[in-house]
Amino acid sequence: MVTIRPFKGLRPVPELAAQVAALPYDVVNEAEARQYKDQKVHFYHVTRAEIDLAEGTDVHSQAVYEKACENLEGMIDEGILQEDADPCYYLYELTMDGRSQTGLICGSSCDDYFNNLVRKHEFTRPVKEKDRIDHIRTTRAQTGTVFLAYRDVPEIQAVMNQWKDTHAPVYDFTAEDGIQHRFWVIDDYAKVGAITHLFRTEVPCTYIADGHHRAASAGKVCLEMREAGFQVTGEERFNSFLTAIFPESELKILDYNRVAKDLNGLTPETFLAKVQERFSVEPASQSPYRPQQPHEFGMYLAGKWYRLQVLPEYAGDGHPIHSLDVSILQDSLLTPILNIDDPRTNNRIDFVGGIRGLQPLQDRVDAGEAAVAFSCYPVSIEQLLEVADSGEVMPPKSTWFEPKLRDGLVVYSI
Repeated sequence: MVTIRPFKGLRPVPELAAQVAALPYDVVNEAEARQYKDQKVHFYHVTRAEIDLAEGTDVHSQAVYEKACENLEGMIDEGILQEDADPCYYLYELTMDGRSQTGLICGSSCDDYFNNLVRKHEFTRPVKEKDRIDHIRTTRAQTGTVFLAYRDVPEIQAVMNQWKDTHAPVYDFTAEDGIQHRFWVIDDYAKVGAITHLFRTEVPCTYIADGHHRAASAGKVCLEMREAGFQVTGEERFNSFLTAIFPESELKILDYNRVAKDLNGLTPETFLAKVQERFSVEPASQSPYRPQQPHEFGMYLAGKWYRLQVLPEYAGDGHPIHSLDVSILQDSLLTPILNIDDPRTNNRIDFVGGIRGLQPLQDRVDAGEAAVAFSCYPVSIEQLLEVADSGEVMPPKSTWFEPKLRDGLVVYSI
């Protein structure tokens, strides 16, 4: 069973919350982040501190992390961020297109992470881990929230709903992208204890939905601090990491689509003939074409959209990984026909998250940036949990979660 802990959150004063809130550091590039340079309370000054340094500065340089620390301390000194007096839990509700999801923000045990009670479904890259490790070391804080899921426990949902129904949110704003954010502070000692107990007795494990690098980095900083002798009781803050835990039934995964930059020397006609050896192919009924069911794909080639249905003998063997649509596309088309063997390292493939829609797929092919594009049916939450339970990892760029949590609404100081 999992261990979670309340903590003294470092949070913006209510009147500035909407101005502080920022998308996760890794879903924007430097140019996009620099557009917020003049918004002095925006949290990109902490998570993307290169915006306050000269253009061309190495984003992984120590100067960036030191600037992040300086900016975070400045936000505290100026009263923009204030720490709660007592350890609390927090509720975070996001509403997008009429659909809401509510998660519990807490400290999740690093030991649970080490012991696979916080389950993973992706590999991490050392360079991205080091970036967040250096950021945590220098700022002495975890500024990005790891997005976790758990299998529904009605008693936990009931506690959260009862708190929401009887308490006003401390933050309630709609961001520029139309997503509403509401945030509650659970500061009642008895309620905090009850939630801790429910997770310890009713939740056997949690699952990383988004934030594998943030979790891995927090874990490695924890081990460093233990080895350096900072652990005395085991309850030190660095023994947990900042998480928002959502029930699986409230989550939605969007599609994650692919574009290939060339046809591996094939003409469109020859390529299409090879695809027909493994898929049924017919002109699509709509443009762009969005798959309507698993094992179905859209394909945009030479100005036309096609509907692809994988033939039974290529539909996977029932293994949690092999049966994913992104795996079928990879194993039955991208590798054998286009010779794109490893999508993690091959620069002939690119990925387009479902939040951007399907039109960018067609646009990139029409502009000559790609030769063919594929739209995929999204991975289900249950498939993600099955893969994590099996100890396997998904192919890269398999899941795109929306809406995105905002950084800056609560910071976890270590």
